[in-house]
Amino acid sequence: MQAMVINASRERLALSELPTPSPHGEEVLLRVRACGICRTDLHIADGDLKPPRFPIVPGHEIVGEVIAMGKDAARFQIGQRVGVPWLSYTCGVCGYCANGRENLCDNARFTGFDVNGGYAEYVVADERYCFAIPDAYSDSEVAPLLCAGFIGYRALRFADDGKRLGLYGFGAAAHIITQVAKYEGREVYAFTRPGDAHGQRFALELGATWAGDSRSTPPEPLDAAIIFAPVGPLVPAALKVVVKGGKSSARESI
Repeated sequence: MQAMVINASRERLALSELPTPSPHGEEVLLRVRACGICRTDLHIADGDLKPPRFPIVPGHEIVGEVIAMGKDAARFQIGQRVGVPWLSYTCGVCGYCANGRENLCDNARFTGFDVNGGYAEYVVADERYCFAIPDAYSDSEVAPLLCAGFIGYRALRFADDGKRLGLYGFGAAAHIITQVAKYEGREVYAFTRPGDAHGQRFALELGATWAGDSRSTPPEPLDAAIIFAPVGPLVPAALKVVVKGGKSSARESI
C-alpha cells in the first residue's frame, strides 16, 4: 500500500510503499476514505513530539470502510463506515480506565504516534476504540469531529450549562464548539491571540456574541470559560472574568 511516512523528526513526509497490514484479535482493517490533519501531526513532524519509533504513519482523524476483521472482531460488519480517533488502546484495568477517564491511562497508545495512522491507503485499528458513523455525515465532515470535535465537546460538557461561555484560543475545537453552544442557546465570547483580527472575524461569523484578544475584558462576566490554547497565563486571566462559582478550566488531555 502507499502511505505518507515520517522517517525522522523535522523531515518532510515521504511517500512510501508499505505492506498492507493484517487485522488480528479485535482489530479491523479499514480502507481509508478520509483523514483529517491535526496540529498534533504537525508537532510530530516538527520534532515537538517524538513518537516511540520511526518511521511512523501519522493521522488520527480517520474515516474508513471495514474490509477485513480479526478473528475476535464482531462489533462492525464488512463494508461498514467507522471512525478512528487519537486514542488507540488502553489497559482497561487501571484507576483511570475504571472511572471513565481512560484517556489518561498510563499505558495508552495513540493513533499515528504509537501505531500507524491514517495517512495511508489502509489502516488497522482496535474495534473497541472505533466509532460507527451516521450516514448523515460525509467523510470530510466527520473527520475533524474525531479529534477537534471530541476535545471541544468534552470540554463543553465540563463547562456545565452556563449561558455566557468564554473560549480562549479559537482553533479547530473552539470553532466547532461555538456552533454547538449557539445551538444550545448560549452566548459565546471568543478570545484570540493579540492581533488575530481574522480569527475574531471568523468567530463572529460563526455566531459568537463578542470576539477580542486574550488581554481584553468581555462586555459581560462569563459563567464559564474553556482554555484551548496551551498558555499558562490564560488561566488567571480567565478566572478574572468568570463569575463567582463559575467554571474555568484548561482542556484535559484526550
